[in-house]
Amino acid sequence: MDPLGSRIRRVFSRKSMPETDFASPPFLLVGLGNPGREYRETRHNAGFMVIDRFAEEAGIPLGRVQQKAIIGSGSLGEHKVLLAKPQTYMNLSGQSVSALVRFYKVPLEQLLIVYDDIDLPFGTLRMRPGGSSGGHKGMQSIIDRLGTQDIPRLRIGVGRPRGSKAAANYVLDEFNGREKLDLPYILDRATQAVQDWIRFGLAEAMNRHNLNLLADEP
Repeated sequence: MDPLGSRIRRVFSRKSMPETDFASPPFLLVGLGNPGREYRETRHNAGFMVIDRFAEEAGIPLGRVQQKAIIGSGSLGEHKVLLAKPQTYMNLSGQSVSALVRFYKVPLEQLLIVYDDIDLPFGTLRMRPGGSSGGHKGMQSIIDRLGTQDIPRLRIGVGRPRGSKAAANYVLDEFNGREKLDLPYILDRATQAVQDWIRFGLAEAMNRHNLNLLADEP
């Protein structure tokens, strides 16, 4: 059984846009998550959710498969952008990301990884230029494949489980009822953070968006 292959065949059956011929390396925005309907609304797919929101706002169709990722290409103003959702399952994300980086010759300062983080309170955004994976297996896979920790990333806080529930099970649960009410706002702000990263650079985006959205604002 080849679930990835069957998903790829379904994606190719849809109408897709021609591949953009980038004259220079694009900004590569990668959201991490797990493929499949059963994972779509889970905490571990926060990265996928940001990619989907960015694609919707920028008018970039996500309809092609390349390097084991669903991708879409387009522009944000004068900047060329490539969006990617790796389909390898979370723990092997580095396979897809490293292949895309090599194929498009993307410098690491033009790569941004977006993913969930249980060590940040729900509603917190944290952008940073590099560092360890903090135990996030998808990010660790990317670090291992690219051979460096100097990879810009945006972490979306999902909070830690209460009681004795294992973190691995918690992130594969859907957001709870209260969280679902706040989630659209968080995704909107995360998308704005990514847009500001592209337009103004990492330092300015960090200054504007590194905060707890639910605690630091009225």
